[in-house]
Amino acid sequence: MNRYDNAQIRKQLTEAFDAFASAIKPLEKEAFESTPGGKWSAGQHLDHLILSVKPINQALILPGFILKMAFGKANRPSVSYDELVGKYQKKLAAGAVATGGFVPPVISFHRKEKLLKAYLLHGERLVNHVKNRKEEDLDTIIAPHPLLGKVTLRELMYFTIYHTHHHLDILEKRG
Repeated sequence: MNRYDNAQIRKQLTEAFDAFASAIKPLEKEAFESTPGGKWSAGQHLDHLILSVKPINQALILPGFILKMAFGKANRPSVSYDELVGKYQKKLAAGAVATGGFVPPVISFHRKEKLLKAYLLHGERLVNHVKNRKEEDLDTIIAPHPLLGKVTLRELMYFTIYHTHHHLDILEKRG
């Protein structure tokens, strides 16, 4: 069972964000905008990841006691990375998809560089927010997730790591 500490979470987040950015960076217009089989374009995957991490960063600006007042305190230990991934994969297998504000609009190539910079900036901010949290905070502070319900901050970071790799895998399987 994989349980990452604060430093490991930061390392995994950085590696995931860098890997996704490295996959997007060389894409030309056609590859960036292409929607094979009506699926999201690479640009839409990039925007979706920004839309996913932005509210996490907005929440993590707040002190822990405010987050606890808003969302409560964990009443169970954090699950492992593997358990969290398994729970998310079950949701996907049951037909869960992005909804509402997490569905990206059509993204044109001229936005690529700006979105890539924003994505990497959000990644850096997330890593810094995690760095400023105690290990205990990662397991006691909870936040809502649209598919997984209330999760600890540690689980939210696990999700973000996996979610980034999930979208990278989709792009890589396209070729």
